[in-house]
Amino acid sequence: MGDPRGFMNVPRVEAGYRPAKERVFDYGEVEQTLNKKDRKLQASRCMDCGVPFCNWGCPVGSKIPEWQDALFRDNLEEAYYILHSTNSFPEITGRVCPAPCEKSCVLAIHEESVTIRENECSTVEQAFEAGIIKANPPTFRTGKKVAVIGSGPAGLSAADLLNRAGHHVTVFEKNDAIGGLLRYGIPDFKLNKRVIDRRLELFVDEGIEFKTNINVGIDITKEELLEKYDAVLLAVGAEQPRDLPVEGRDLDGVHFAMDFLTQQNKTVAGKTIPAKKRISAKDKHVLVIGGGDTGSDCVGTSNRQQAKSVTQIEILPKPPEKRENNNPWPYWPNTMRSSSSHEEGCERHWSLSTKRFIGENGKLKQTEVVQVEWSKDENGRWIMNEVEGTTQLLDTDLVLLSMGFTQPVHNGLLETLEVEYDPRGNVKVNEMKQTTVEKIFAAGDAEKGASLVVHAIEAGKVAARGVDAFLRGE
Repeated sequence: MGDPRGFMNVPRVEAGYRPAKERVFDYGEVEQTLNKKDRKLQASRCMDCGVPFCNWGCPVGSKIPEWQDALFRDNLEEAYYILHSTNSFPEITGRVCPAPCEKSCVLAIHEESVTIRENECSTVEQAFEAGIIKANPPTFRTGKKVAVIGSGPAGLSAADLLNRAGHHVTVFEKNDAIGGLLRYGIPDFKLNKRVIDRRLELFVDEGIEFKTNINVGIDITKEELLEKYDAVLLAVGAEQPRDLPVEGRDLDGVHFAMDFLTQQNKTVAGKTIPAKKRISAKDKHVLVIGGGDTGSDCVGTSNRQQAKSVTQIEILPKPPEKRENNNPWPYWPNTMRSSSSHEEGCERHWSLSTKRFIGENGKLKQTEVVQVEWSKDENGRWIMNEVEGTTQLLDTDLVLLSMGFTQPVHNGLLETLEVEYDPRGNVKVNEMKQTTVEKIFAAGDAEKGASLVVHAIEAGKVAARGVDAFLRGE
């Protein structure tokens, strides 16, 4: 370990955010960075525990004590290669991961966990600056061809590993740029898209082929796909948003969150959105329905678009500030979470259910909500009941539905490929991510359901091992 007494002598220090009064006027990344000396001190706090619960909590199995020690010893090359050995994109998880590793860090018992996520991002950025990270094409090719459909974190993770194994990999993306959720789902103030492009340039130099604006199943038929490629990996995500079928849903002003975020990301990238299709929060009372990360992204984006007010509501009860007895360390803490977006200005409410949207001449004007309370029935299942007399009207010009995603879109590609689904509507796979169609595999949200970027990266790793074994006849 870096310093046996580091965790006792050095307090946890976070880099923090840029001042809110400045960052709300741009889409630059909000997080700041510590200098190298202070970052080294933070790395010294890792205790190299006998049982590294951080490694257990990390979905990609990052060897955290090992690279923290290398970082402390100023061995940047070793630190980076240890990080990269389990994760194709540590520069991305170092920015957008909610860091389950930190929640399971032994020091989290006293709420002083090692700043693992920030250390990770810093390590990769320093490695890029030092010229350590370079293209490393495979030394041999197997002659096998793999088609990866979808270029989100699962698809890119699998493509990277399959290419390293020597297979010819082609990644198909229906949008105009590679990245999937990373490109058009996560705002630039959390993930600058140059971070993605920098890694993609390495992938191209290493031999991965990327094809954009291609809708597989339409532009390429099932027969062509299976004839040309030895294996196909579906990494199409879970893009079916959860809707809110209440009165007034069809009013002008009610939109899915991802449509709103995608438009803004495209605008930042220099693309033009037709005025008639533009979803804008400027000078509007914005209501974000849903309390997760996507909802938080809508809050930050609405503030940057100069909304008149931003309100976020959640149907579930307000989480506790501290862990409760039934939620012990090292498990994920079901506690109150606030993001940089909330600090920029947002009114938040919990235990509110949306009853209807009210409009005038087809345009949204108000939202009717009601307080709810949760209890358990005789079978232990949670049930929700409205609280009488708590109905209220919220002035609303723009509603952003951010209630998660239910499953991958079945219409089109998946129906054409005739894959089977599990009871939740996700693509059915075995332990190696193979579907019920022999040459076809699936990874990420398409087979797991909507989840974290880091889970998608790990799913891509598992799928790559399965595809590789299949191609080698093992």
